[in-house]
Amino acid sequence: MTRWVRFRDSGGRAGFGALDAERIVEHEGDLFDRPSPTRTSIPADNVELLAPCTPTKIVALWNNFHALAAKLEKQPPAHPLFLIKPATSLAGPNQKIERPAAYRGKIAFEGELGIVIGRRCKDVPAQEAAACIFGYTCVNDVTAAEVLNEDANFAQWCRAKGYDTFGCVGPVIASDFDWSRANVITRLDGVERQNYPLSDMIYSPAEQVSLISHDMTLLPGDVIACGTSLGVGSIKDGSTIEIIIDGIGSLVNTLAAKADMKLRRT
Repeated sequence: MTRWVRFRDSGGRAGFGALDAERIVEHEGDLFDRPSPTRTSIPADNVELLAPCTPTKIVALWNNFHALAAKLEKQPPAHPLFLIKPATSLAGPNQKIERPAAYRGKIAFEGELGIVIGRRCKDVPAQEAAACIFGYTCVNDVTAAEVLNEDANFAQWCRAKGYDTFGCVGPVIASDFDWSRANVITRLDGVERQNYPLSDMIYSPAEQVSLISHDMTLLPGDVIACGTSLGVGSIKDGSTIEIIIDGIGSLVNTLAAKADMKLRRT
């Protein structure tokens, strides 16, 4: 398994490479098209990890786990149900989640597996879809919960989930990752709130890629958030949320405290 990261060094230079224990073997070229290693190896503690890819969009699924569908008394969908989070919603490891300036309501977390697309996908047959997956990452699909049904005439999925920093992704992209044996664990201020098996997915990653590619073109670096299961909850200002998937790592973000937000506005 290779664990890919993007980073920024102390001089402000951005790069990418393969995380090997506590060091990053820097690579050059295109992450998704045969990148080649350089002779540079950097201690991981000496750099800031960025979101491991820069998607043009994050496709986020709803009702994709049997356990949650049963709790909500929903039938498994006939096609993946999804919304789009814009590229501007992206947040990397340890980046603050920013509360929208005019919103004082509930903000919810959703720990999820993320699929990272490795090649251009359009109308991909099911048997070829797995080859389009570059690897997997952790996702926190953040939601301004009270915006969702603010207008009784129209459910505002994209608005509620599309604010800046509401698409937390990272810390790595793990290639050759066996998702079927892994669990998603979510901890809020150190307390476990979610722990569910990815094997409970209604649509597998390959099925998601194939079916969604018939609806829109998926590009290298795009992320499909596979949906969440039981245990979704809210985050208080100043609280830290951690998404853990064994084999990928731990994605940690904090909802900015009110003092942090006031400081940013001045």
